[in-house]
Amino acid sequence: MTKDKHEKTNSVTQGWLLTYNIAMMAGWLAIGIGMFMHVWKHRTIKGLYIQMQRQLLFFQTCALFEILHAAIGIVRSNVILTTVQVFSRVGLLWMIVEPVYQVQDSTSVAMFMVAWTITEIIRYGFYTFHLLGSSPFPIVWLRYTLFIVLYPLGVTGELLTIYKSLPFVADGNIYSVSMPNAANFSFSYYYALIGLFPIYFTGFPQLYFHMFGQRKKALSADKMKKEN
Repeated sequence: MTKDKHEKTNSVTQGWLLTYNIAMMAGWLAIGIGMFMHVWKHRTIKGLYIQMQRQLLFFQTCALFEILHAAIGIVRSNVILTTVQVFSRVGLLWMIVEPVYQVQDSTSVAMFMVAWTITEIIRYGFYTFHLLGSSPFPIVWLRYTLFIVLYPLGVTGELLTIYKSLPFVADGNIYSVSMPNAANFSFSYYYALIGLFPIYFTGFPQLYFHMFGQRKKALSADKMKKEN
């Protein structure tokens, strides 16, 4: 590849990433404003999910692009970790909250909606500034500090939502396959969901404490920049 083509490719990649991150930040900001207005107007979280359903499904599903970004190497994220993180959220919405409408007004759903929304506004804002060659200390501090509260809040909301969905999944036989059938195959979605709990309990601490390591590096690097 010639130098000109390489620079053109970098320019196109930079432009796409900048557009993507600005759009995602704006989308999650709109979700956050919509959530606030709903609670302010109705003084309840009832109906919050339905109110923000389309936007939440759209922008969270758009995060699938991040797996592609990592896979083709235009960002330095770990492909496996990115895939797990994105699919855990997309799967929760499309495979649990959507079909099991009985959990949509639960406090647990509002918990992860709040955690996701604040996290994503800050995260995409951080990436946007980074792509523009600037990393203001407030956005760096928020990116590597609020997770201390938001990650446990979000994961707790996700786990409680899965737990609350179990009786409805069992009663409705949702996504399960019973014997006998032509494929001679059976599958219990109920037990598949139960199997998610040990995955959460083993995976979350690793991610959580990894973020503390990242926080130390990021804030130390930012401090050094200020001193220089």
